[in-house]
Amino acid sequence: MPIICIDARHANGVLKMMPNKTDRHDARGLAQIVRTGWFKAAQIKSHDAYVNRAMLTAREALVGMRVKLEKEIRALLKTFGIMFGKQVGGFKRRAEEFIGGEPAVAPDLVPISEALIQAKRDFRARIAALDSRIRAVARQHATVRLLMTAPGAGPITAMAVVAAFDDASRFRRSSSVGHI
Repeated sequence: MPIICIDARHANGVLKMMPNKTDRHDARGLAQIVRTGWFKAAQIKSHDAYVNRAMLTAREALVGMRVKLEKEIRALLKTFGIMFGKQVGGFKRRAEEFIGGEPAVAPDLVPISEALIQAKRDFRARIAALDSRIRAVARQHATVRLLMTAPGAGPITAMAVVAAFDDASRFRRSSSVGHI
């Protein structure tokens, strides 16, 4: 027997019409839906699409942690009057000035700040490793390369689109793409 996944929203709509909602009645209702053939088959994405989505999700999580860590460092040192600039390279330069010099205001903060800044460096290294992996996958995927020809679309954006749609041939009209 082939395995078919049914659209959960469609099945939920059918099961809601049942007057008595129990697990046993839901199972019977699902069996009836399958028996009558009154269901929509759900599209299952390929293994590669799930792997690429996981890679993009991991990168997003690491970037979020890096940003949160940087904000924590700024807030921690701001309490002691040490301000960081917003210009490019401002955070790194100011952090090195703080750690390199002997801060008269809060010398006990140096080991704490060093630990947090090292963690931020580690996050940056992990993000860079994932970025290079994403670029390598993007170079090998024809659809991702095609999407990257659009202005402003890089490997991350293109791969996110391809991972979301997986197989574009399953859409009969371009207007149905917005309904996934």
